[in-house]
Amino acid sequence: MKESKKTKEKKALALEVIARLKQEYPHSDCTLDYNEAWKLLVSVRLAAQCTDAPVNVVVQGLYEKFPTVAALAAAEVPEIEEIVKPCGLGHSKARDISACMQMLHEKYDDKVPDDFDKLLELPGVGRKSANLIMGDVFGKPAIVTDTHCIRLTNRIGLVDGIKEPKKVEMALWEIIPPEEGSDFCHRLVDHGREVCTARTKPYCDKCCLKDICAKRI
Repeated sequence: MKESKKTKEKKALALEVIARLKQEYPHSDCTLDYNEAWKLLVSVRLAAQCTDAPVNVVVQGLYEKFPTVAALAAAEVPEIEEIVKPCGLGHSKARDISACMQMLHEKYDDKVPDDFDKLLELPGVGRKSANLIMGDVFGKPAIVTDTHCIRLTNRIGLVDGIKEPKKVEMALWEIIPPEEGSDFCHRLVDHGREVCTARTKPYCDKCCLKDICAKRI
């Protein structure tokens, strides 16, 4: 199927954006602390409607008490909730973490599956979380459409007025080289926090993309 002129233009723009952000943020990475795949699953669930910094503090206490998948799977939901409630939505997050760890323990021998569809079957795991695991843990193609990604790709002009995370993800798959997707999304987070901000006016004057951005603010 022949590419449209618009798709070709967006691909060219995407490559330029990727190159500039790579130069600006060469060491972008996930800001959730973890040393095992299952711990990233836990942290991602806790990070919903919560920033990463408090999550990194809360999980330390969680893993002191429940240091393995099996231990967390065996824990009572109220025990988990008592520890994770500073992250907000304590009961629903504790319930999902408990169910997710039980499934990992019973079905996957305490291992996190490296298959996107199997990840989506885990309680509390959506497309954003599954993509993060695929990219950061397994080094596979991934596009994590968090709030920064959605906001910036619309502002820059890589997507056109799309706000639904899955639709943004699908649109980006068409123009972002698969091997660049995961790191690109991490760099969007850094850029969104430092320059192309949401709660204040964006700092367009010091943006490395200012001459190529559509500036849909």
